[in-house]
Amino acid sequence: MKISYNRLWKLLIDKKMKKYQLREQAHISSNSVAKLSKDENVSLDVLLKICETLDCDIGDICSFRKSDEDSSDE
Repeated sequence: MKISYNRLWKLLIDKKMKKYQLREQAHISSNSVAKLSKDENVSLDVLLKICETLDCDIGDICSFRKSDEDSSDE
């Protein structure tokens, strides 16, 4: 399974907030924001800081999707 942070980016748009504003207000590193942008794993601590900052639940910022098993042609 892969994680998707598309819900986070939609929430930021709804709140008229930029990524750098989220980073500053949630006190997370630019490296964490870069990982989020690439749908890479980040620590639960980072996700909790984001949820506290945006006053939302973890399900509001991320979702899980099945890995595309047919993506490799080997």
